[in-house]
Amino acid sequence: MHILDKIVLHKKEEIAKRKDVQSIKDLESTELFSRTPRSLSTALKESPIGIISEFKRRSPSKPTINLDAKVSQIVTHYTQAGVSGISILTDEHFFGGHTNDLMDARRIVDTPLLRKEFIIDEYQIIEAKSIGADAILLITEILTKEEVKSFAALAKSLQLDTLLEIHTLEQLEKYTTDIDIVGVNNRDLTQFTVDPMHSVRLFEHLPQEVTKISESGIHDPDTIVMLKETGYNGFLIGERFMKMQDPGKACQDFITDVNNRL
Repeated sequence: MHILDKIVLHKKEEIAKRKDVQSIKDLESTELFSRTPRSLSTALKESPIGIISEFKRRSPSKPTINLDAKVSQIVTHYTQAGVSGISILTDEHFFGGHTNDLMDARRIVDTPLLRKEFIIDEYQIIEAKSIGADAILLITEILTKEEVKSFAALAKSLQLDTLLEIHTLEQLEKYTTDIDIVGVNNRDLTQFTVDPMHSVRLFEHLPQEVTKISESGIHDPDTIVMLKETGYNGFLIGERFMKMQDPGKACQDFITDVNNRL
């Protein structure tokens, strides 16, 4: 059983428990549920660079990225650095995140927030709206084509943007017109190998009308320049910033370096 299978298995148990604690009706009655989300897709297209910085404390492959990270400080500095969006891991068991992280960030910044989560149930999408998210992630590796279509339609009805993450050309068959952003993950989620050129190879196959981002393995400004020239609108960067003592400063310096090269 590879790591994605383990995550999905645990996620099913987790969702069942969460439903017992807070019903969909409860989620829909929260203050943040009535908030009008900001479009992450629009923010990416309007930005000259399109950086989505990520907040995460650890991952299955890197168990100690930044265990003491404080979301309030980091998202404030990310926003000051000029990012287009902020991705926040809300998985607790494998990534050390929590829904409270996203809620805390929402109270502080108006930057579009992506709920980075392993979504396998409609409950999680409604929950995303209730905690202040502007966008959700759908991972093709763990979803059927029918699930992607249904989940994206629900997100659209809630005014949430949907980021569809793919790694292979075959997974692109799960794309639906309710998808706002397609992200090419340069990391093979079964092997955890990373190759930024993977985004270049897949670019010509991506739907013309959709916002396009590259994810994982982006560590230097020259890679951003190369992928911008390829045609990508944005880039999701997490570990490069989070492993630094001051993630916000690392993000600011990175964006400055990219601007100097464009």
